[in-house]
Amino acid sequence: MPNSPAQLIYDGFRDYRLGWMEITASARELFQSQDWHAMGAATKNRLALYHRHLDNTVAAIEAVAGDGPYDWTSWKAQFVSLKMRDVDSELAETFFNSVHRAMMDDPPATDLSMFVRSRVSQWPIPSHAPFLRTYQTNPDVVGDIVPMVHRLLDDAGLALPWEDKDRDVRSVLRSLAEHRPEIRAAAGLSIDVLNHPFFRNKGAYLVGRLRYENEVWPVALPILINARGELYVDTLICDADELSVVFSFTRAYFLVEAPAPSQLVSFLQQLMPNKRRAELYSAIGFHKHGKTEFYRAFVEHLDESQDEFVVAPGIRGMVMAVFTLPSLPIVFKIIKDQFAPQKNITHKQVKEKYTIVKQHDRVGRMADTQEFSNFRFPRDRFSDALLEELLAVARSCVVLTDDDVVIRHLYTERRMTPLNIYVENASPQELTSALDEYGNAIKQLAAANIFPGDMLLKNFGVTRHGRVVFYDYDEINYLTEMNFREIPEAQTPEQEMASEPWYSVDKYDVFPEEFRRFLFGKSDVKAEFIEMHGDMFTADMWRELQEGIEEGEVSDVFPYRRKRRFMHKH
Repeated sequence: MPNSPAQLIYDGFRDYRLGWMEITASARELFQSQDWHAMGAATKNRLALYHRHLDNTVAAIEAVAGDGPYDWTSWKAQFVSLKMRDVDSELAETFFNSVHRAMMDDPPATDLSMFVRSRVSQWPIPSHAPFLRTYQTNPDVVGDIVPMVHRLLDDAGLALPWEDKDRDVRSVLRSLAEHRPEIRAAAGLSIDVLNHPFFRNKGAYLVGRLRYENEVWPVALPILINARGELYVDTLICDADELSVVFSFTRAYFLVEAPAPSQLVSFLQQLMPNKRRAELYSAIGFHKHGKTEFYRAFVEHLDESQDEFVVAPGIRGMVMAVFTLPSLPIVFKIIKDQFAPQKNITHKQVKEKYTIVKQHDRVGRMADTQEFSNFRFPRDRFSDALLEELLAVARSCVVLTDDDVVIRHLYTERRMTPLNIYVENASPQELTSALDEYGNAIKQLAAANIFPGDMLLKNFGVTRHGRVVFYDYDEINYLTEMNFREIPEAQTPEQEMASEPWYSVDKYDVFPEEFRRFLFGKSDVKAEFIEMHGDMFTADMWRELQEGIEEGEVSDVFPYRRKRRFMHKH
């Protein structure tokens, strides 16, 4: 039936996927033309695509089916028959769920009318094209590994000249010998590379796996472009933890063609076993299906665990109430009903700040979030202390039933160790690293046109990889909106001793020299930080970053340690 609701949902989904693929496919040309602003705009446009097609689909169904009642059980059965053989069927199920929730005002999720659990145990695999390119050394040819890596780079499909491909091949092989001494000879070594490069910021990443005897390791080659428009390999990544940082929840989503998303995610998860499927779907641009995968894994985890939800460790926030399940590395954040007097912000503005973070390049320094409505938790898993706190500070957002705690609106985010707690328990070496990371995080955010606002240590976390990440967004602004000033010199003793500023201060005025007074409580910690990042307390540093942004500069963002970069002479 051409205009049946099931067909309209399916058509809406296919239109969305077509738009998604067109935007994603444009990344190759944007990379080659070095149009970094357009690359960022493509990522933002792709995020907006989902809701545009969702809204169009809902309007089309309402035009046909009116105000209801709606037979979702029947629609779901018809939809299954339409999407069953599609290689992106899991995404279609999520789109169906989104339409259902948009039209039914977020009712309880049941498998009768939604895809709470997927209907397909094994996703169809495309037959029209190979998924990987495989490169093998010829055991009868001495030194065949060199031409093998040459072929791998040639097949990347990037229509730009190489700065010095011979040099890059040598660098790759030297790095491979250093970091994978288990590979004792070229004979028997093979490399599988995914067909499509992963584009993000100023880089194109070739991603695959190394195979040698009975061992398998991930491999990634970041390819950059020099000032003359020539390609070069920046480093070799051949470790699961290092690749996990490249695919971190603190970074912008990749632009990578994904005809069969489940196949791609399954391959990536083999390379990074510690990465959850939800994170990987989000990392390749399917943030809505990332939510679906998160929810399914969350329900499964509840069935397999017994611990209670509790108030998250750390200093209580002025805007958000935060709780967690100790056995799950996630925090749940709820906007409070009332904010502390010093927080001059509305609920609507808080949500807008989180939207900015979702759309902006997070440069490895801001945690990704997922936004949910009417999220149901089993009531018997909530500690008394947590329920008491949530009802005290966010009663309008909490609905209690006999069996459930329903949160009308919340954000989920990866749990990290709050930086203030980390610093208190750190060894001298860990402290030095954390302070350096903290300063770098602030500067890198600023270079990406984000001013954190509240830069207290409690608003930053430390990941399992030791990176410092910002996660409290209610005071962020674009850096270019701020006015960085020096404190005027006092003209009289009365001004010198005044408890309040005797000079005018506008809404967006910032006085960086004040930071040193309130960021650190211990003088030795402050002194160590000033030695590393003392320029952060000068207005000049911030104004220089603003000038660069206004002149169109796009900062270099490397999802790996700078010391891992190959030596190049550009």
